[in-house]
Amino acid sequence: MKRLRTLLPLLAGATLAGAAEPPLTLAEARTLALAAHPRITVTQLRALVAQEGTTQAKAGHLPTVALNATAVESGQQITRITAGTISNSQIFDHVGIGATLSLLVTDFGRTTSLTQAARQRAKAAAADAEATRGQVMLQVNAAFLDVLRARAVQAVAAATLANREAVLTRTGALAQNQLRSELDVRFARVSADEARLLVNTAEKDVLAALAVLANLIGEARLPAGRELAVPAAPGELESDAGALTSRALQQRPELTRARAEIEAARASARAAREARLPTLALTATAGYTPTHDPRFQHQYSAGALNLNVPLFTGGLYRSRQHEAELQANAADAASQEQVNLITRDVRLAWLEAGSARDRIGLTRSLLDNAEAALALARARFEQGLSSTVELTQAELSHTSAAIAHASAEFAYRLRRDILDYQTGALR
Repeated sequence: MKRLRTLLPLLAGATLAGAAEPPLTLAEARTLALAAHPRITVTQLRALVAQEGTTQAKAGHLPTVALNATAVESGQQITRITAGTISNSQIFDHVGIGATLSLLVTDFGRTTSLTQAARQRAKAAAADAEATRGQVMLQVNAAFLDVLRARAVQAVAAATLANREAVLTRTGALAQNQLRSELDVRFARVSADEARLLVNTAEKDVLAALAVLANLIGEARLPAGRELAVPAAPGELESDAGALTSRALQQRPELTRARAEIEAARASARAAREARLPTLALTATAGYTPTHDPRFQHQYSAGALNLNVPLFTGGLYRSRQHEAELQANAADAASQEQVNLITRDVRLAWLEAGSARDRIGLTRSLLDNAEAALALARARFEQGLSSTVELTQAELSHTSAAIAHASAEFAYRLRRDILDYQTGALR
């Protein structure tokens, strides 16, 4: 059997003869997933919803203008100011058209605090969308590499089956010439059947991995023959996790979201405290009365300053302030827990990546030794110095080593992707 590392480029990167489509790259798979995955759409829409909250809060600083139209036929008197909110209790028949302007002069910072709270919530929603983006990209990377790994295992299984069928054919021919026993033939058949089961499982794993990848990138299905381009090898692994941890604490969107939630809760607490302060608003109205009582004029206008001083609200504003302060404290504690979790996860991801890198060399050594043992076993078998059992055991060891080496190559790539995700670099 040829070494697995000489087969990997042919398995995962080369285009099948006559294939209509070029190999699918990891970058293309990511682009398709980010465009089609519903979780991305949901978080993006939620971020847009949160931005609308900021616009709504800022609207409190801007004037509002309302158009009023009134027509009354009562046979009695009607309002002297014939449209709008500034009126008296007298009733006159009339038709009036007017407009009312309302402008908040000051509420001693409450609207500003509400705007800041809404802005921070929008920032948290945007960070949540960024975190979801990273999660989806990690899932795409894992699915993409799983397809490559499954195909590498499938190639090992196919090569194993071909070798064992050749041994079965040779053993059968030797048995017919009374050079091998029926027991050797039976063992050869068992070995070949095991290889067929391995091929069957490998084919199923390939189709399953393709189904997962197709679901992530928004395709109904990916053809079994669709080639995937092998991603570029990752760079050197950092020798220490300290720098990675510092980078993660700066880049992880989950921490950005937690900090924004803290600031939003604090701004809400300020707004609740400021709600107990007076508010001063300006109201102006003007209009035209085409049909009216003879005592009225055709035009009217008026203005007023309204001062609202809350005296007693049953503890409503104080309770809201206390609630927001408690939420800020809870968000602060949650942020600290997030820092602890990220520090732990980065450290573990770095250790896993280092272990996966070391396994590549270990499995390569295992594969080299298994190939040497298999070559000796074949030579002894062909010289009649050993039974099929010894050859079968050598083939099993070689197949196991080849699969382990193929898995180690892609496991290291996946561990590096997980490390990039934990540090916030995968986005």
